Order: sequence, then structure tokens, then C-alpha cells
Amino acid sequence: MADDGTIPVEPRVLSIQSHVVHGYVGNRSAVFPMQLLGLEVDVLNTVHFSNHTGYKKFRGERMTSEQLENVVAGLEENDLLHYTHLLTGYVGNPALLRAITNTLRKLRRQNPSSLYVCDPVMGDDGKLYVPPELGTSIIVSLSMLTFSHPCAVDIYRDEVLPLADIITPNQFECELLSGMTLTSDADAIAACRKLHALGPRIVVVSSFTPPEEPHRLWLYASQTVGQGLSNTFKMEVPRLPAYYSGTGDLFAALLLSWLTRHPSNLKVALETVVATVQAVMRRTNDAQSANRTFVRSYERTTTSFTPSYSYVGELKLIQSRRDIEFPTAAHQPEGAAALVAAGVTVVFLTDDKDDVVRYTLSSPDVILS
Repeated sequence: MADDGTIPVEPRVLSIQSHVVHGYVGNRSAVFPMQLLGLEVDVLNTVHFSNHTGYKKFRGERMTSEQLENVVAGLEENDLLHYTHLLTGYVGNPALLRAITNTLRKLRRQNPSSLYVCDPVMGDDGKLYVPPELGTSIIVSLSMLTFSHPCAVDIYRDEVLPLADIITPNQFECELLSGMTLTSDADAIAACRKLHALGPRIVVVSSFTPPEEPHRLWLYASQTVGQGLSNTFKMEVPRLPAYYSGTGDLFAALLLSWLTRHPSNLKVALETVVATVQAVMRRTNDAQSANRTFVRSYERTTTSFTPSYSYVGELKLIQSRRDIEFPTAAHQPEGAAALVAAGVTVVFLTDDKDDVVRYTLSSPDVILS
């Protein structure tokens, strides 16, 4: 700390989310990219599992709110809570969520400008990630968005979002938090505005699939600009024929990282994030295809080999390190061509008419600045 009591100028992140021994989700997916991009990152793990829960079996432990508060107390006693950013992902425990809000308040006592990026990991594709301690009493109806038991959704909406600067829900999580069903641009913009009203100045809906076009995937981003107004844009990104755990964690970490370099240009930051995530996913998909070819060849010579999810399904983060450090982004001339070639479309929506297209990236000749 400087003599005048100010925090260090260099970005320093406290990342609170899950950890796995094998694979790349939670902090395993988020920390490495942030460090590659020059951020100091301290890690606090909400769970410690053998592997992520998409496998047929997993073992490990979940952190309690008391344990988290004890760790944070140790940091506080040693005057180590001087963070410029807080990033949170999977928590899975309402009491732990409240402990995290207490932690953020402590961070902001040390540094009032600490920026909080919240990835409200609750579920996807119409399903909640419900930890055992929440029991089975939660009933979700996508059409009515009702719950039979107070749960993490309420705490996110009522206690966490008012403290957050940036949130990155997927479509399902956005619907839960806003109480709306998203079927159109107008719905997405209205949901973003409802979430702005709860606190966050930046809302990024990291995935949206129109019900009438299940093969398409969109991203929506909205940023408040004062006097109750917001700028909103959307990007269409290629949908790969596969699902990889950890991409949402990677997305949030990259967004935090690139906003430290482009704090006043959400569009440029998101173009870079999307380009990076697409590169990682393509590399993972290519590796998966190659491994499947190997498996098929191997199976012709033996019946004792059973390919596992771990062999083909984890993000290829290490192999993508140059894509993370030196992404080809759309705000660069060569990046615009590359992103368009990859099938990415950027559409800007006007402030006053939700259904009017302002701008579209549709050819390599268009340079975003």
C-alpha cells in the first residue's frame, strides 16, 4: 500500500468460485486466462471436487459460509483485502452467497471503487444446479417462473445484484432473475433494463437461443449511460455441435480482463472475449474430433478400451494460451475479417426503438472502433 493509504494501481482480482482437480470449470477455467492477461489473481474455492458434476460420479467438499468468513478474516488481519476486482461464479449455497456479499463490503471499505463481476451460476437449459443442501423443495416453472422455497435466486436478485457492477447470466439465469421469458429482442432488452434497475450497470446475457430458431445463438449486452438510458447490442456467434463445461466461467473471466484494458468500451472488450472463447472452443472441438477418430481406430483392434468423457471433453485452455494472450478481435482490421469469416454478426440496437437495427457487422470491410 502506498504512503497515502491508496491501493496498488495494478489490477488485483479475488476470484471466488468452484475448483476441480481434473478439468477446467470454475477457478480452473478462470484464473489461468486472467493471469495470462497480466492480472494478479487470488483464489478462494467454494467447492473442491475431483471433477465437475457433469461426470457420472464426483467426490469432494463444499465450503461453508463460516469457512469462507474465516479465510477472509485472515486476509483482513494481514491487511490483504486491497483488491481492485471481485469475480464470483458457482457458489451453490445461499449462506455462502451472503458471506460473499459481506466480503465485498469489506473490500469496498478498503477500496470503494472495487469492481464486482458476478456470474450468477444457477442453471442452464431450463435446469437449476441444485446442491444437496437445498433439498428437493425448489419447484421451477419456466412459464410462470415460480418457486416453492426461498433460494439462491432470491438472494442473487435481492442482495447480490444491488452490489454488482457487471453480471453475465445465460438466458435461463436472466429469465430467473428478471422474472421474464425471453423470446425476442424486445424481451431481452426489457430484461436487461429490469436487471439494471436492480443495480448492475453492465448486463451481458451470454447466450440466447430464439425459440423459433434453435440453431442460432446470440449474446446481448447492455450498459447504462445515465438518466435511465442504456445502450444495447447483440452478437450472433457460431453454435458448435457440442457443449463444453467451463465456457461461462471463461467468458466472465475474459470480460473482466479485457474491461481492465478497455474500461469505457464494452463493445471492443466483448468482441475480444467472443473471439477468444470461439478460438478455445474450436480448438477443443477439433481435439475432440481427432480423439474420436483415434478411439474408433483403437476400438477396431481391441474391445478392452472404453473412452471416457475426460479423454475428449475438457476445454483445451493450455493449448489455447496464444489465443488468450493474442486474440484476433473485431476492432482490428485483420480481426474483423477473421470474426466475420467465423460467422460472427454484431447488431446494435437503438436506445429509443427496441426493434430497430442500428449497425451490422456483415463483411470483412467493416472495421469496428
